[in-house]
Amino acid sequence: MNTPKELRYSEEHEWVKVEGEKVRIGITDFAQSELGDIVFVELPEVGDEIKADEPFGSVESVKTVSELYAPISGKVIEINEDLDDSPEFVNESPYEKAWMVVIEPSNAADVENLMTAEQYAEMTKED
Repeated sequence: MNTPKELRYSEEHEWVKVEGEKVRIGITDFAQSELGDIVFVELPEVGDEIKADEPFGSVESVKTVSELYAPISGKVIEINEDLDDSPEFVNESPYEKAWMVVIEPSNAADVENLMTAEQYAEMTKED
């Protein structure tokens, strides 16, 4: 399982990448492997506010529909429109091509409350 060290992780299997004042969010390699083949991704609109620990979208696989939970709060400033036509990117490239949203965090320090790669790997090993 791929768990990039520079990212932070939520218990709901989202990853967070800090990019200056912005934060990029997606789902982890572990999550996509558990879900199976992704056939549809629903994301919020640019300008929407997302709240930590609350759903901000969903991914649909051949097996199930899973909600996406915001790892931190903030305002959506960009969405990955490529996922409309190519939801399979979530399976093929969860950390590069399949990022979900970019937000301006309400409180950038919230990222520090998320798990490190080591902590996330430990949690997923127990599942």
